[in-house]
This record gives sequence, C-alpha cells and structure tokens, in this order.
Amino acid sequence: MNPSLLQVLYDSHIELPIDSTYYWKLLNEIEKSNSHAQTYTIMKQEGRLEATPAFFQQKLKEKYQSVIFQNILFKNQTNRILREFEERGIEIIPLKGTGFAERHFGHLGARPTSDIDLLIKPTDMNQAIDIVKSLGYIEERKQITFHFHRSYNKVLPGSPIPLTVELHWDILKQNTASFSIEELWEESSSLNGSLYIKQLSNYHLFYMICLHGWRHNMESLKYFIDIIQLILKLDIDYKRLLEDANRHKTRKRIVRTLSIVYHQLPILHLVKEFPEEVPTSYDQRNTSIKKYVDFIEYSFFSYDSPKHSMIELYHWLHPKY
Repeated sequence: MNPSLLQVLYDSHIELPIDSTYYWKLLNEIEKSNSHAQTYTIMKQEGRLEATPAFFQQKLKEKYQSVIFQNILFKNQTNRILREFEERGIEIIPLKGTGFAERHFGHLGARPTSDIDLLIKPTDMNQAIDIVKSLGYIEERKQITFHFHRSYNKVLPGSPIPLTVELHWDILKQNTASFSIEELWEESSSLNGSLYIKQLSNYHLFYMICLHGWRHNMESLKYFIDIIQLILKLDIDYKRLLEDANRHKTRKRIVRTLSIVYHQLPILHLVKEFPEEVPTSYDQRNTSIKKYVDFIEYSFFSYDSPKHSMIELYHWLHPKY
C-alpha cells in the first residue's frame, strides 16, 4: 500500500514510491486540503523533496511561492491592525495566521492564511470594531446569536477576494462548554516586547488548535498537519489537558480529535503517548450513510453534557439564531 501524505511528511522510515501515478494522486489529495505549502516546507526541511519527481516538486514550489506573496500581504495588514491596538492601549492576541506559520513551521510561507483572526476582550469589543472600521473594513453580516466572533471585510486593489478580519471574544460557542476565556488571557505573554499585543501560551495554543480541528470535524489534512506539527514541536502536558478539558466540559471533543490524529499517524505514539484514545467513525466515511453517521456523532455526541448536545441541536435546527 502506498503511504499517505501524513506518512510521507512525518515518517522518515517510509520509503517514497517511484511511480509517477502515485505523485499525481498525492497532488490531488494535497489540492483538496490546500496543503501545498506545508507539504513543500516539511519535505524540504526533512530532505525528502529531492527524492520526488520534478513535476511534483515544481507544482508544490509554485503554490508555496504564491502563499509567500499572499502571506506578506496578510502580515502587513495584520501588523497595521496590531499597531493601532498597541497605540490605543487595547490588549489583543493574534490567533493562528502568519505568526503561527513562522513560529511553528519555520517560514512565513509555510502555511496559507485565509483571514486575520484576533482575540479581543469582550469589554474592548466596541473599541476593536472602531479600529477595524477606521482601517477600511466593513461588517460582513450581522452578529449571529451564540457565535463568538464578528467578521469584517475589506476589498484590496488587484485582489478578487476581500480580506476578512474576525474579531473573536471566545473560542467556543456560548452555552456549549464550561470554559472561561480568561484562562487564555491569564497565561498569555507579550509578543515581541509589546505592551498590549499578546500571544497564547504554547499549551493554550495547542488546546485551541485541537478545538479548531474538532469544529471542522477534521475534514481537511491541514487540521491534522497543524496538530501534528505542535505535537512534534511542543511538550504538551496531556495530563493537564485532559483535566482541564474535563473541567471545561470539552473532554470528548479533545479526546475524539486527538484519537483521530493518532490513528491516522501511529508513529506519534513513539513521540508522545496519548493516554486516552477512543474509537470513532471517522475512518468509515466512505459511503453517504456512513458520512451521515459520522456527522451525527461529531455534531451531537462529542459533547460532555447532554444539555450542551441539546443546545447544539437547537442551533443546528435554528441556524439564524
């Protein structure tokens, strides 16, 4: 059996195939998840890219270079916003974005960014909205009840797609967990010596990335790559993670997500053993019925509390609320 993309990226014991058909199929898989830049960066860092066909290398390099140009734009726009917050004395935490690519993948172009996500304290939201509007961003749509962010768009010259800024005051829907966003703020630290621009602790970054992957039901390889990259780069305290998740009523979400990741890349057990894996229906999504079963399991049965499951069911039945 030919190796999966995750094995190609992270298992150095896997021998790379020589069949060009395999690499065309791999490119198709990479295209679906828009993971060209991550694949190019990681394989180049591991010295494996040169062992692949020239057409495969060229395609990845082209996409990687386009991500660099795009991320330069995103970084410039992010820095403009952050400077405004710093000057006005308002605390802010950039989430993911170009900083995540630079710190945890090793290069600005190593991971594509689709928007600018910023964490704001609820009490500062009105001032935050004023700042992004003063920089030319317009509200995309009215706030949806129970959601935890507001979106603002700006059309950029020469770009067919507007740039989106999301102002978050939380990382989970209201009433679906017992989580306090203050815990993230308390352990945050100054970013590059700033007084008001903060960064998440490594621990809370990993927690957030796991919840982010869960929220998208791990539907793309990019969520796997983000989580695996952090497992390899950071020393995460899984005991604390499970204790906190139990307290926050997010344990099923965290365990489900990491169980799927470890099942897809078993060599992670040699890096850091995850103490509580559970079976999921993720691998069985090969028919319409099984996809539906997995969707139901993910949507309504990955909550620790029956009350939270019922609230999510209500949100699903009444999406405008």
